[in-house]
Parts: sequence; C-alpha cells; structure tokens
Amino acid sequence: MQGEDPFDQGAGSILRQPKAVWATAGASVVAFMGIGLVDPILPSIAKGLEATPSQVSLLFTSYFLITAVAMLVTGFVSSRIGGRKTLLAGLALVVVFAALSGTSSSVGELVGFRAGWGLGNALFVSTALAVIVGAAAGGSSAAILLYESALGLGMACGPLVGALLGDASWRYPFFGTAALMAIGFICITAFLKEQPRPARKTSLLDPIKALGHGGLASVATSAFFYNYSFFTILAFTPFVLNMTPYKSGAVFFAWGLLLAVFSVLVAPRLQERFGSLKVLGASLVLLAVDLLVLGYGDHTTAIVCTIVSGAFIGMNNTVYTELALGVSDAPRPVASAGYNFVRWFAAAAAPYLAPKIEEWSNIHIPFVVAAVTAVIGAVVVRIRRSALTHEAAELEPKHATEDSVTVFAD
Repeated sequence: MQGEDPFDQGAGSILRQPKAVWATAGASVVAFMGIGLVDPILPSIAKGLEATPSQVSLLFTSYFLITAVAMLVTGFVSSRIGGRKTLLAGLALVVVFAALSGTSSSVGELVGFRAGWGLGNALFVSTALAVIVGAAAGGSSAAILLYESALGLGMACGPLVGALLGDASWRYPFFGTAALMAIGFICITAFLKEQPRPARKTSLLDPIKALGHGGLASVATSAFFYNYSFFTILAFTPFVLNMTPYKSGAVFFAWGLLLAVFSVLVAPRLQERFGSLKVLGASLVLLAVDLLVLGYGDHTTAIVCTIVSGAFIGMNNTVYTELALGVSDAPRPVASAGYNFVRWFAAAAAPYLAPKIEEWSNIHIPFVVAAVTAVIGAVVVRIRRSALTHEAAELEPKHATEDSVTVFAD
C-alpha cells in the first residue's frame, strides 16, 4: 500500500472498477445496512412487542450467532457451487427473512427470523469480500478499501434508513431492506459472471484448521475482544441514549460517516506512517477511553462519544481485515471464514450481556466491561506481535526499524 493512492484515477484506482465489482459492493452496502438498521428502532420494537431491552437485544445475538457458525459453511458452499450462486443464495435468504421479520407478532418470531437473516448475510458477506478481491482492478489493497467503503457506507445509512422508515412503524425498515436486497439480487444476476472455482474444494473444518496458524489465531482472538466493545456500542447505546428514532438515527449516521472516513481515508495513511500494529494498538486503547467517558458522562457527552467511537472502529476494521487476509498462507476465503467464525461470537454475546450486566449492576458497568475488552484486544496484539510481524512488515513504512512492529513505542 506504500506509495500508492487507491483513489488515483489510474488503472489501479479504487474508483475504476468493473461493473461486477460495483454491483457486489452496492449489494454489500445494503447487507451492512441490515446490521445497524434496527439501532434507532430498538426502543420502538421493545414497546411494540412489549419486550425488555435484553429480549430485544437477542435480535443481534441470534443474527450474529448464526452468522458465526455459518462462516464454517460459506467456503464449503462457495467452493462447490461458485461465488455467484452463493451470493445469490445469500441475497435470496435475506430478502425472505427480512420480509418475514416485518410480519413478526412476537419478539420470539422476530429473533428467529433474524437468525435466518444472519445465515443469508453470512453467505453473502463472506463471499462478497472474496469476489471483490478476485474481480477488482488494482490488487487486494484497492479491493479491501472498496469493501471497507461499502461497510462504512452501509453502517452509516442503516440507522438513517431505519429512522426514516421506523418513524412510521418499526416494521417498515425490514420491508425496506427486503426490497433493497431484491434490487441487489437483480444487479448481481445482471452484472456478475460466475467466478472461477478453487482447484480444491473447501471442507467444513478448513477454517478451523486455518486458525492453527499463530498469526491468524492472534488476529482472531484480538478481534473477538474488540468486537465485544464494538457491539456494546452498537446494540446497547441506543437504550442508554433513549432518543426518538430520528435523533438516534442521526447520531448513528454521524457515527457511520466517521467509521467510513477513518476506515477508507485515515487508516491507510496512518498505517503508512506508523505501521499497522501501532495504529491498531493505539486505536483500541483510545476506544477504551472513549467507552469509559461514554459510560460515565452526561447525555450530551454520551452522544459525542458514541459518534467519536466510529473513528476508532473504522480504523480497527480496516487493519483487522488486512491482517486477517494476509497474516497466514491460508486461502483468503478460508482465512476470512476462520477469522470471522471467532470474532462474530463476541458480536453475538455483547448485545445480550450488556443489558444483563446493567440489570445486575448499574448503567455504567457495561461500558467498563467493554473498555476492558478493548484493552485486552490491544494487549493480545502487543504480546503476539512476533506472530503478526510478517504481515505488519508488509504494511510498515519503508523507513521503519525492526522495533516499530510493536504496538506502542518502547
């Protein structure tokens, strides 16, 4: 990535991509919208279905629990039926289960439909990254930035769409997502040709075996703790802010914009200057500080800290993705599946545990726990830096010394 500007208008530009890549990236935006879509309407769902915050938080838990387990299946499926068919199967499942979510008459039904949605999303998202990397012009760096751009834009737009549609009824955002994913299905069908299948079919255990590599296991472990912090903010903060869908949507829209800007524009430049591991370690520690201030500040402070957390989350997402895809010799889809299998379990745990911890203690402690997990993520990176040195060396500035692969200056 050194010395290259992915936004340069040359052949390797992130902006000069085949239609198939843009179609896949566009559908990815909608897929990531589905994650933050329910954020501004969580209180409305709780009220409409007469559910508690911990019950409603199961919308995230069921979604990400199924997503985590499904990561073991995505490579198995795509290596047998091809990337295009896997994408379409995932999109079809999301369309069906998103629409069914809007018809739910109880929180149990909604949680179940979100689990089916998570299966479809897992098939789509994990395969989309591999398709974009394989089809994009400009190499893997431009492809990863394009994928992170889709992630950031989806994360930003999801709460906004959820607020706009959810102001009329909490059911409408689900129907809206189903319609948008149906459009994505049509675009993939029209513009994406079948990708070459790998010479060797992926087994269900390959992602687990890939985690036997010390570097990939270290990245996944650190990302596990980081994701707990990430999804404490995403799933628990809306209840703490207790705002109208419009106001909550605006807060998380600003949060998502920072996430997108820092993941695509800021993180690569900081990596260029300081190196990946230093950027990741510092960002995780700053996220921990932000969480503590969020948990103990007044309402205005909580809003500001929620928005600011998007900057740290954006940087972390980019560095983690690059590390996961490059630190081991496993094929990218297999490495991605193993990495995501581990980290999504934390995304499933945090939305359920955070409100439970509040019930057992007080409103501050869930953020203290999330701050601690962010610090643990940074500690894992520092302790295991030797296992990450290979990838870090490729992402370090050329003038860096051997000591610069540590997370913090000695």
